[in-house]
Amino acid sequence: MLHIPLLNRILIWGVVVIGLALAMPNLFYNRVEQANDARAAIEVEGATPERLEAASQWPEWLPSGLVNLGLDLRGGAHLLAEVQVEDVYAQRMDGIWPELRDELRDARETVGTIRRADEGGPVLEVRISDAEGLPRALEIARGLSQPVTSLTGGGGQSLDVSGEQTGDTAVIRISMSEAERAATDDRTIRQSLEIIRRRVDEVGTREPTIQRQGADRILIQVPGIGSADELKSLIGTTAQLTFHPVVSRTTDPETNPGAGNVIYPSVDETGTYYVLERTPVLSGETLVDAQPAFDQNGQPAVNFRFNPQGARVFGEYTSENIGSPFAIVLDEEVISAPVIQSAITGGSGIITGNFTVEQSTELAVLLRAGALPAELTFLEERTIGPELGQDSIEAGRIACIVAFAAVLIFMGLSYGLFGLFANIALLINVGLIFGLLSMIGATLTLPGIAGIVLTIGMAVDANVLVFERIREELKTARGPARAISLGYERALSAIVDANITTFIIAGILFALGSGPVRGFAVTLGLGILTSVFTAIYLTRLIIVTWFDRRRPKTIEV
Repeated sequence: MLHIPLLNRILIWGVVVIGLALAMPNLFYNRVEQANDARAAIEVEGATPERLEAASQWPEWLPSGLVNLGLDLRGGAHLLAEVQVEDVYAQRMDGIWPELRDELRDARETVGTIRRADEGGPVLEVRISDAEGLPRALEIARGLSQPVTSLTGGGGQSLDVSGEQTGDTAVIRISMSEAERAATDDRTIRQSLEIIRRRVDEVGTREPTIQRQGADRILIQVPGIGSADELKSLIGTTAQLTFHPVVSRTTDPETNPGAGNVIYPSVDETGTYYVLERTPVLSGETLVDAQPAFDQNGQPAVNFRFNPQGARVFGEYTSENIGSPFAIVLDEEVISAPVIQSAITGGSGIITGNFTVEQSTELAVLLRAGALPAELTFLEERTIGPELGQDSIEAGRIACIVAFAAVLIFMGLSYGLFGLFANIALLINVGLIFGLLSMIGATLTLPGIAGIVLTIGMAVDANVLVFERIREELKTARGPARAISLGYERALSAIVDANITTFIIAGILFALGSGPVRGFAVTLGLGILTSVFTAIYLTRLIIVTWFDRRRPKTIEV
């Protein structure tokens, strides 16, 4: 006989109410989005009358999760960037030079005086004054080489070392091996991907698409951002923070900085240039935090903090160089060059300059996310307006309406009152899909809308199986209650088997696909779950509730 325990009825309707409540904010998308953005801004930057008014448009006690609209629906920015992996080779040689210099100094009696002969680049050249010491110098240089480690495999040593005599002197040449270059390229792309993702996430954008394309390119798509230029300004800055000893100060940009030095302009003082040692004392890689702040004069600034290793090096250097200027360089521009007044052993400091509040906040975001390991060259950039997205939404809405109408009419004509029950469950089913999408923060794309339309057509399949089984049971002269009960029991295995196979396909599409394919897989997979729930539990509960109240002697399906 038909019987559903009270607790089960409460659970079923509870799931329906919660799902529809989670979906409800999407009916007021713009209002809820403005309220969410205002609350986020209040937490970070403080309350203003405009933000408080926007936040009050949607009560905090109501659900506020939204289905994120993808680039094809909401508009946004599209960039294709190429990572200049060759930049890392020169940085690597600059990093090796101090260690090699110290090792060669310990062997000065054998190799003579030491001087760096190159001007910076992928090949490090070191000249020694005693040519007879070349074998010892090569031995020391090769000792700096390490086995190549990479996720892509490989092997061999990280450095290629060679040398040649030029009269009484000799030159050592050090470069990265082919295996190390391949491993470095892979690490550089992975690091760039992660840093771009952090920078985009820091500003609260919704569901960006950031993925590797080819050997050295990165595809970046960010919905809801104003323009491609805005996105480029956010991620295109390398934000390479370094700390250099100051050699001298000049107003002539053509001044020869000398071997081992570089000349960088000052940000604050127009026409002023600083000659700095090329090799930095510290780099931004040792930073663990950066936050916007205000200096003692109330001007915007950025507080930063080093990790233990950076704090130790910073403390040692400042204690040994009290009274000397120390340049803070960001992307080859001197932000400030304060004189070291005392040892800074706490591992923290402050960057001051002619910043606005927005500039100090953006600089803190860039430093906190980390420095891009290499420069990005933008090969393709597009700003996609919301009009294109609105057209897609309208097309998807029309498709959903047509699908709904066709399915509702078919079910109503084929199964009468029972078809009406199935139609009610179908409407709730779509609401539950949007509720789940809102809950997990998924991104709805145009292929995702196609998945919802497909779900609408598939959702009634389970009801058709059940209703056909009920018809067969009614032909055996069983009573209506027994026919309904047996119809659900005997159709259950077919319903589960059919949906499991489709769900497996959706899972494979999600795991192996990307972009539009994953968007389709998400809505298809969620649609299968909600369809099974509404067909097996909700429709049955509606039919049982109707049967308990009417107690008909006969039924027509």
